[in-house]
Amino acid sequence: MTDADPLGPWVPASLDDVRARLAPAGAPWWIGGGYAVELAVGAPFRAHGDVDVLLLRRDQLAVQRALPDWEWWAADPPGTLRRWHPGEILPLAVHDIWCRPSAAAPWALQFMLDEADGDDWVSRRDPRLRRPLAGIGRTSPAGLPYLSADIQLFYKSKGLRPKDEADFTAVLPVLEPAQRAWLRGALGLADPAHPWLARL
Repeated sequence: MTDADPLGPWVPASLDDVRARLAPAGAPWWIGGGYAVELAVGAPFRAHGDVDVLLLRRDQLAVQRALPDWEWWAADPPGTLRRWHPGEILPLAVHDIWCRPSAAAPWALQFMLDEADGDDWVSRRDPRLRRPLAGIGRTSPAGLPYLSADIQLFYKSKGLRPKDEADFTAVLPVLEPAQRAWLRGALGLADPAHPWLARL
């Protein structure tokens, strides 16, 4: 596979493999995407094409160092993959990173970079939305950190793909009152006409 043709199949790393590989990073991270919703629900309910890991932008080099032999690619808007070189600080416009054990291996992990200001998480979708970093994640019974379902749904609300609708429907019954309130407020700020508001 060449630099001009980086696309290839995905074989997502297992969640246990993610935890083992990122243990040396020494930086916080959270399982995101559909797996985060599944962990919140407490049971699998759909297939997943990849595994997303939320990472603070300021910690981006920590994961590079934790997986030094892996191949890294950054998704430059509007969606061009390019190599992410060791030690390179990615610009603010880049917030997706694909990686795999080698050029011949399938893609295994996708990192989503998010913003922080001191001890606060700042939504890259709408910087008016902030929360203490200590409150953006949960921990599964197996000890896996994952992004709180209300924040994950807020990100998913922008696309409204069938899988996003499925995730919203699955996790809605287990959202806590505070999570519902935060998501209502976030959607009301970012998209006051969003169809999910009527169901919250």
